[in-house]
Parts: sequence; C-alpha cells; structure tokens
Amino acid sequence: MEDDFAQWYTDVVKKADLVDYSSVRGSMIIRPYGYAIWENIQSILDRRIKETGHENVYMPLLIPQSLLQKEKDHIEGFAPEVALVTHGGSEELAEPLVVRPTSEVLFGEHYANIIHSYRDLPKLYNQWANVVRWEKTTRPFLRSLEFLWQEGHTCHATEEEAAEETRKMLEVYAEVVENYLAVPVLKGQKTEKEKFAGAKFTLTIESLMHDGKALQSGTSHHLGTGFAEAFGIQFTDKDGKLQTVNQTSWGITTRLIGALIMVHGDNRGLVVPPRIAPKQVMIVPIAQHKEGVLDKAYELKNRLNKVARVDIDASDKMPGWKFNEYEMKGIPVRLEVGPKDIEKGQVVLARRDTSEKIIVPMEELETKIPALLEEIQNNLFEKAKKHREEKTTVAYNMDEFKKNLEENPGFIKAMWCGSEACENFIKEETAATSRCIPFEQEHLSDKCVCCGGEAKHLVYWAKAY
Repeated sequence: MEDDFAQWYTDVVKKADLVDYSSVRGSMIIRPYGYAIWENIQSILDRRIKETGHENVYMPLLIPQSLLQKEKDHIEGFAPEVALVTHGGSEELAEPLVVRPTSEVLFGEHYANIIHSYRDLPKLYNQWANVVRWEKTTRPFLRSLEFLWQEGHTCHATEEEAAEETRKMLEVYAEVVENYLAVPVLKGQKTEKEKFAGAKFTLTIESLMHDGKALQSGTSHHLGTGFAEAFGIQFTDKDGKLQTVNQTSWGITTRLIGALIMVHGDNRGLVVPPRIAPKQVMIVPIAQHKEGVLDKAYELKNRLNKVARVDIDASDKMPGWKFNEYEMKGIPVRLEVGPKDIEKGQVVLARRDTSEKIIVPMEELETKIPALLEEIQNNLFEKAKKHREEKTTVAYNMDEFKKNLEENPGFIKAMWCGSEACENFIKEETAATSRCIPFEQEHLSDKCVCCGGEAKHLVYWAKAY
C-alpha cells in the first residue's frame, strides 16, 4: 500500500470478496461479504433515523426530464451525470425519463400533493435506494455509476426548524461513522462553491484516508424554500396565511465501505471494526481430523454465539490458508483450537488489528471475547485518530501550503478570506479543495493563506476522492 495505494485498494476490494466487476463500465456487483457490511451499516443507521422520528418511503426510479428541470440550480448541478431513458420497448418516449441521480424533485412533487396545513408538518421521510450518476472515472465503492444510499427529505414550517434538522442529522452520521466504523470525522460547513446545487447551506463529515486524501463521508443540506417554491409546497399557518415550507435533504452511501477499507486496511488486507463486522470471531480447528477437535470447535461456536457473531471453517483447507483468508477479510478475532489446546482447556485468540496472540482458558471465553472486541474497536478508532493528527498541518502562506501537501499529504488547516477566487486558485495550483469550514473554529492568523487579505474562516483543505 505504501508503493501503490490505488492498486492496493483494488486488490483488497477483489481479494476480500467485497465486489466483482459487472459487464457495465463503472458498475459493481456487491458480493455477500461486502453486502453484509452494508447491511450492518444500514440497520444501525436505519434504527437511528427512525429514533429521530423519520419514516421510510420509496420513490420511483424514473423521473420525467421536465420535472428535474423545474429547479434550475439543481439540474445544472446534476446535468453532466444524468442518465436518460429514451425508449420503452421499441417505442421512442414522448419525453425522456431520467434515472434518478437523487430524489429531491420527486419528493417535492409528492410533498406538494400531501401538505396543506401546519398540522401536516413536519414531514420527516427517508428512503433507502439506488441512484445512477454517469461518472467519467470510477472506482468500486468510492465512485461508481450506480451506488446504494439513503436519502432523507424533510419539510418544516420554519427556516430555524429546517436548520436544526440539518444539524441533527449530521450529528447522527458522525456518531454512526465514529462509533461503529471507528472512523474519526471532521464536522463543518461546505463553502458556497462546494455546497449542494440548490441548497442554502451544506454540512459535511470529512474523514482522512491512509494515503492522506480526504473522503466526504456524509452530507446534510438545508434547502431553504428553493425547491418548495419551484414545486408549490405550501401550507396554511395557524393564522390562516399561506406559507412556503423549508426543506432539508441528507444522505450517506456505500462509499462508507471505501472509507472503512482505506482508513483501517493494511498490507494483509481488510481490517473490519468489530461493531460493523458481519463475523466477529472465526474459529479455525487445528488438526481437525483428530478425534474430538471438530466436536469441541462446534461446542465453542454454540457457546460463543450468545456473546458474538461467530463462524467456523471446518473445510479441508490447510490452517495456513485459512489464517491468510480471514486476515485478508479483516475478521477481528481468530480462535484456534487443536488437540493440545483441548488437553490444556485453552484456546489461542489472534487479534487482526495488532496480530497479537493470546492464550485464554476456555471457561473465560464468554467474558474475554466481548472485552477483546471492544478493545479492538477502540484501538482502531484511536489509531485512525492518531494518523489523522499526524497528517494534519498548518499553513500560513501558499509556499507552506504546497510544501505541506508535498511532504506530508493530509489535512491542511489554513485561514481563508471567503473569496471563490482564492478557492479556485488553490485548487488550480495544488489540486487541493476546501473540505469544510469546521464548527470548531481556531484563529491561526488574520491573513488569508492565498491572497494575504483579511481572513474570515479557518478551513480544512485536502486532496480528495
């Protein structure tokens, strides 16, 4: 991974059985192991979304082209990525249909039909779906033609309520990504240039990959009244006056699996944090042809199923092959048990995160394994946080900015005057973009890193996926 990070990533994705390539360029077949990781992310996030009062719905895949064009800023933002359906069977369609790149306009049309009074608000909907964006360069999980995601779309009586919803959902994302994927995030606001097309403002969580590039890991948008005005989403308030709703939208995607790979992976493959791992413990019987070994392995599996997600490999492959296979797949703990272990009433536990081997008495496994899984989870988060700190530097002028980016690529903290001209210049000169204006502001200096003019904000910059 130190020599060719891009190739390492592709190898891990394939060899850990996460995806296979499909016959359509830039599309991926998500294999059972990859999909199981997504299902775990999905079930955790779905629970949190419902706990915050949202309901799940499903919107159609196809959108009339004229409907997408109702919100001008929105269509301009998505136009280069839109896929069109022009024929149904052998007949040419009177109007092309867009394969959804996102569903703001569908929700807008629907909300206009069902919202009439202040009693109908807030409307808090979410959908789990697939979307299509015709990307020029693709990479599994990170940027593909079709990907899976959830998109929340909500309507509120006031701008303040919508702003509060936007912030609340970003916090939900940050909590899930940090607590379950063990990926530390920066929380902040996107600049005007980088915000969602048609939004009033966009909030983001940004994470740093092993190679020093940033990854946008979740966004939450305050849409204001733009879409509502375009689609006529109005309600009668308590005084009988007609008002326009304020909207939000927010989403995370399968690219979180890409983040997991690039933050925790190593030269032996994937490393999956225990809380998100489909299998937390893999039992590998040693000399399983010998009497009593398989029986004991299955007995342990049945016992440990009560405290962890446990599986067993009783195939006739060699133990060495099995060790490599489950290291490649990043399973948090490997449990080895052979004739000598059975004699001594013990097993060997191998940690995927540190490669450390621990001998544990069999009667202590029910308490030792959950404690070990928690230790691994915390260690992965702290390790990723330390890596991010080591790759976060400060720049006061463009010379320092370029030097930092070359010598220690990662996040660069620098003051900014707020002008798009400076933002564009930095991107042209260095290929780094503004990642976010962090909520937690520091005052590094009075001068913009680019033009030397009066600084308005501290901004995190980085090259990004």
